[in-house]
Amino acid sequence: MNPQEDKVVETPFQRMGGEVQVQALTDRFYDLMDLESGFQALRAAHGTELANARQKLFWFLCGWLGGPQHYTGRFGHPRLRARHLPFKIGITERDQWVSCMDQAMRETHVPEDLRVQLNEAFFKTADWMRNQEG
Repeated sequence: MNPQEDKVVETPFQRMGGEVQVQALTDRFYDLMDLESGFQALRAAHGTELANARQKLFWFLCGWLGGPQHYTGRFGHPRLRARHLPFKIGITERDQWVSCMDQAMRETHVPEDLRVQLNEAFFKTADWMRNQEG
């Protein structure tokens, strides 16, 4: 028997601790956006109300991390870039989003190797979403 065949690969969702931890990460991300002056441009891009964005990010992250497909079950394909076109997303917003998520991952104790891996993916996605030069 090949030992490689018996190895179960955990998804990032499982490694993080499932829905409870993804919810904690999402909540901390949005709390930081409200609390930290360094995320001012990011917060401004979200408008006055965060509850809807908070819920949608939680649903999206669950599926994106390899867990339940809450978002696609409700809304279909995420179409991230198309859904974010109405919002000004420049380098400042991109960098603040990635920084805010990194801080949230640190504070919610995402394993270091997973945090590094996710940061790379988050940066690529956030950069792809930019629709402004600055």
